Formats: sequence, C-alpha cells, structure tokens
Amino acid sequence: MDLNQQLRKIALDEGADFYGVADLSKAHEFIKEQGGDEVASYPLAISLGIRIMDSILDQLLNREERSVAVNYRHHGYDIINRRLDLLASRISSQIQNNGHSALPIPASERYDDERICAVFSHKLAAHLAGHGWIGKSCMLITPEVGPRVRWITILTDAPLQVTGASQDEKCGECTECVDICPVSAFTGVPFKENEPRETRYDASACEKYLYSGEEWSVCGLCVYICPHGRNKKK
Repeated sequence: MDLNQQLRKIALDEGADFYGVADLSKAHEFIKEQGGDEVASYPLAISLGIRIMDSILDQLLNREERSVAVNYRHHGYDIINRRLDLLASRISSQIQNNGHSALPIPASERYDDERICAVFSHKLAAHLAGHGWIGKSCMLITPEVGPRVRWITILTDAPLQVTGASQDEKCGECTECVDICPVSAFTGVPFKENEPRETRYDASACEKYLYSGEEWSVCGLCVYICPHGRNKKK
C-alpha cells in the first residue's frame, strides 16, 4: 500500500467524511501573505472534513434556547474540531515516519485578531482539493451536504497525488444565506479569487454579533439555511 492509500485509509477509518489533496501553487502568494514564508513553503495540502450532524443543525432556528446553543457549540463545533485535530496529528505522524514533512494546521485557532483569520485557510485547501466551491456565505459548499462540514488541513511536501481541482460556483441566484444573516454580514457578491474577502463578507460584524449575547450564544444560520445541505440530508 503506497502512502496515498495509507493516508486515505487512516482518514476514512478514523472518521473523516472527506479526504482530498490540493496543489497549492496557484494560491502561493495569497498563502504567503496570510501565513508567512514557512506556511507558504509547502507545495501540497491534505484537506479533511467531518460532517456536522443534521439533528443539531436543524435546531438552529431555536438557537436562543440554551440547550440548542450549547449542543451546537459542543457537538457541532468543539468535539468535531477535536476529532479533526487528533486525525491531523495522526496523519502528520504517518507522513513524517515515511520521511517527509507535515505541518498540521489547527482546526479552529485564530492567529490574527485584526483580520480575524487563521494562519491558513481550511476553506482554500478544501476548494483546491475539489471538495466544493466558495459560496456567497464565504463558506465551502460541498455538492453532497452543502456547508455542513468542519475542515482541517495538513501542509506537506510528501509526493501525494492531487485529488481534484477547484469547482465552479453553483449558488446561482440563491441568496438564502445572505437574507437570513441577522447582521447582514454578507453582500451577496459571488466569490472571485482576485477579490478580497471584504467584498463578500464583513467578519467583524459577524464576530460582534456572536459576542454580544450570552456566553453560550451561537448563530450558524448560514450553515443551516443553505439548500445544498438542507435539501440533501440522508
């Protein structure tokens, strides 16, 4: 079993719903600007995703009820992020044991408070790995379950086979994520690689809203409402 097969098997056996490998060369300058030279030095990224439970997401219209919000934050966010971090660590060790370098990027850790971003974009890796497209909500939309997925990335120089390419946007005229946002954080402008995030999304408005309520407050309405996930539940 070659390294490609080993890593895919580990990922799927240990709970990943999505596994892909992305060629990062097209996004080198963007990656360097966001994360610096070390992060940008890796040619490939492994993109891993775990699907969020529909039973949790479908309660988000009642997110002002503490039990709903706490369950979403715990099982829909914290626990899945821990699972992703452990999986990324396991796969990174396997890569290193095969004589290559691997840098796991935490599932949810911010490093730049001013820009409200992580050291590397998991959505970018998932997009380049062929998992889906960037929607009007600035989330990664998969054809299978829409945005109902949490992601993690492993940067590596291992000679892995790239699994896909970025998909064209398929949101069309739909604006459900834009319309449901309680603070109008989305402009409705479709994603374009050469345009800044601010063209589509006001991250500070989203952040202020989340921290303006109770400690346990959540939102997630843009994840809940997307027809690509809501209408394809299994």
